[in-house]
Amino acid sequence: MDVRIEESWKKRLAGEFEKAYFQHLVQYVKTAYSKGIVYPPAGKIFNAFDLCPFDKTKVVIIGQDPYHEPNQAHGLCFSVMDGVPFPPSLLNIFKEIHDDLQIPMPISGNLERWAIQGVLLLNATLTVSAHQAGSHQQKGWEQFTDKVIELLATEKKNLVFMLWGAYAQKKGAMISPSTHLILQSPHPSPLSAHRGFFGNHHFSSANAYLVANDKSPIIW
Repeated sequence: MDVRIEESWKKRLAGEFEKAYFQHLVQYVKTAYSKGIVYPPAGKIFNAFDLCPFDKTKVVIIGQDPYHEPNQAHGLCFSVMDGVPFPPSLLNIFKEIHDDLQIPMPISGNLERWAIQGVLLLNATLTVSAHQAGSHQQKGWEQFTDKVIELLATEKKNLVFMLWGAYAQKKGAMISPSTHLILQSPHPSPLSAHRGFFGNHHFSSANAYLVANDKSPIIW
């Protein structure tokens, strides 16, 4: 099956694309796009991979689901397109970066600037129907993104994994803390940010680890 995805990822995931579950997933997603509004735009489903090749990945942030309202999702977890108001979780992420690194609040919530530096912004589920959170869960995306995490965890060393909330922490259970830096805290959602996301210093910790392992820090 020919999947339009960045070449270094395509090479490693080729076997996955031939599996029955992925072929069923493709049919499900194609049908969903043909019958209704689905986010992100079809050409942006693999945007996180296209902007952050396997060999350049240094940091992995795991989200759950794409945003499901208009003009928000564009294939990167927590990110929104230029000119779109910050969703609450993203606003809290920027607040923590400000407090942690004294970086001013950005004008745009578009995190492509992180992706091109080596931050893989990976949602566990890569598509969603409009106004229906979680609507494409348990269709095969989770198996696919588990494989992505497994490849990163086993084929690379000294990555930083940011696991915010119980869902991401469960998703990252296969990652070895002896090989990578695993940063865990509550989710940046307003419901949980005050229980330990604020003050987690994940962004400064990530950069310190990258520098200690001869990698360039991320300009958050």
